[in-house]
Amino acid sequence: MNSRDTLEQMMFTPEFKQNPYPVYEKLRASNPIFKQFFPNGHYGWIISKYEDAVEVLKDQRFIKDIAKVSSIEQTSVIGKNMLFSDLPDHKRLRGFVQKGFTPQIIAGKREHIQKIADDLLDAVSAGHTMNLIDDYAFHLPIIVICEILGIPTEDREKFRSWSNSIIEASFEERSREASLQAQDEFVEYLRERFAIVRENPGDDLISQLVVADETGDQLSEGELYGVVTLLIIAGHETTVNLIGNGVLALLEHPEQREQLIQHPEYIHGAIEEMLRYNGPVEFSTARWASEDLAFKGHMIQKNDLVIVALDSANRDPERFSQPDVFDISRGKSQHLAFGKGIHLCLGAPLARLEGEIAINTLLRRFPKLELQANIADLEWRPGMLVRGVKELPLSI
Repeated sequence: MNSRDTLEQMMFTPEFKQNPYPVYEKLRASNPIFKQFFPNGHYGWIISKYEDAVEVLKDQRFIKDIAKVSSIEQTSVIGKNMLFSDLPDHKRLRGFVQKGFTPQIIAGKREHIQKIADDLLDAVSAGHTMNLIDDYAFHLPIIVICEILGIPTEDREKFRSWSNSIIEASFEERSREASLQAQDEFVEYLRERFAIVRENPGDDLISQLVVADETGDQLSEGELYGVVTLLIIAGHETTVNLIGNGVLALLEHPEQREQLIQHPEYIHGAIEEMLRYNGPVEFSTARWASEDLAFKGHMIQKNDLVIVALDSANRDPERFSQPDVFDISRGKSQHLAFGKGIHLCLGAPLARLEGEIAINTLLRRFPKLELQANIADLEWRPGMLVRGVKELPLSI
């Protein structure tokens, strides 16, 4: 397991994407912190154990702002947001948007999200089959985030295309051109949208951000694009894959599915287990060592890239009993699906609520649903960041 070639061969293959957990198990046991050569030509450290992951995610010596790393060129036009910033900028940028995601506001959306779920399932109920991702899992969260931001929901397919190009490019150099084009198109769309909002602001979150920008209240033009783009992408990507991976886990474990059908009140614990067992975000976004430092016996050099394997950490037997067992009665387990520390996902409560409503409604409406494909034949989305299937064909 110490061969660089072997690690590359194992971690960047379709077989790994199909089922990375046997590889993670071996890495945690023999090489939990290792330097990897990525397809874009850069080396970086991968952290695979839970306790190590928590330390990295909370240690502010591992910074998020790539502009502070002199050896790396900043090329993203949408990178000025909370996810890619450090204190004090992170706190300032997060403060602009967190007022739109308070517990009270999220709880107040329950009935509306329920109606969206019912309407989407009404649309497929006349048939005998559905594609869970295209017919349901994608539309529910993108409709919700578009409404929060005040963006026409009919534009959601554009966001899906742009989001896929940006997210799935990850560290793969061959996808770089498509990703940059998607970013440019995204920014041009937002430029036109902001112009409309400035003429006629409403009570949506984009209007609040644009008004704050016009009054000179700290948001730069680049930050405005970066924050809104992040909200659109992160506002649906996590939930899409939570629903897809969660339903797939239930289909693989029929006794757990039956338990949830009989006891829909178990959904809270079930969502936490879905997030832990096969989480929607496989790797963290990049961090960079701000100084030379010793970490668990390894010398990490200033400007080194550091990535946390979140899905590996969530299967660490030193933290979770029987980690490879899917058990919806496990309860809340301090998994890392939404990160840790100051970058803990702002939209986690909304994603949980959307997942709970989406999955319980699906099971109530179609308790006999079955997978219409071999699990081994399912195609997983490319790139390092997200973990989710492209399609999930079901009979209903």
